[in-house]
Formats: sequence, structure tokens, C-alpha cells
Amino acid sequence: MSHVAKEKAKLLNRLKRIRGQIEAIERAVEGDKECVRVLQQATSCRGAMDGFIAEVIEDHIREHMVDPNAGQGDPRRQAAEELVDIVHAYLT
Repeated sequence: MSHVAKEKAKLLNRLKRIRGQIEAIERAVEGDKECVRVLQQATSCRGAMDGFIAEVIEDHIREHMVDPNAGQGDPRRQAAEELVDIVHAYLT
């Protein structure tokens, strides 16, 4: 995952926020909070994790599937951008 180094700080910040969300879920369960509250926090955490996954997939596509020298009209580049859009639509 060396290609992720460019986005390392951003990804680490996302993971720190996710860790905070998981800790909030743990506190809610320990504190016997209502199920609705726990589920809201859990779905929020899942959304954050999906966003993290989408970022890593996007970086992978752009670093390993697209020729950096290809122009905007290159069909492979266009297909890769469409795939990135699909991943973001599905995961975020």
C-alpha cells in the first residue's frame, strides 16, 4: 500500500475519527443507552468506514489501473473514473 503514502495523513485522520466513533459505541453499550442510540452510532461508524474503504479503492484505481501519462480522452482512464464514481456511489 505504498501508493497510499500520498494520502496517509488524511487516511490516518479518518481512522482516528472512526476509532472515536467505536469508543462512543462502546461507552453507549456500557452505559446501557437505548438501542436506537447505539444503532445510530453504529451506522454512523459504518458510514465512516465505507468512506475510508472508498478512498483506499479510489487511490488504488488511480495508482495501479490508470496510466499517468494517458490523456483525458483515454478510454481506460474514462473507465477508471467511472469505476471510482460507482465505488463512491455505492459506499458513500
